[in-house]
Amino acid sequence: MSELEKAARDAVEAADNTEMVRQIAAVLAAQQILAQQQPQAPACQHRHGRSSAEWLGIGAAVCVGGVGLAFASIAIAIGALSVAVLALVVRSMWADVQRKGRR
Repeated sequence: MSELEKAARDAVEAADNTEMVRQIAAVLAAQQILAQQQPQAPACQHRHGRSSAEWLGIGAAVCVGGVGLAFASIAIAIGALSVAVLALVVRSMWADVQRKGRR
């Protein structure tokens, strides 16, 4: 290979490299322009309000809690009534025992 062929090949490679460098610079410049034009997204986005599924879930929980509270109230009322009847029966029995002891 002669010196002239080697120099020609080096010149072609240098031209290719120069063209590649120009293309890379153009791409970087285009990216910078696009980045400046696009507005920045807010860092944190809050949702306001609840979805319908959340409201249905809350409503179902309230209904189940209300039914449970109603059953608990009924159980407490039955228990209180039982204690009251028991107290009256025991009081009546105690009164009978006291009357029989006096005779």
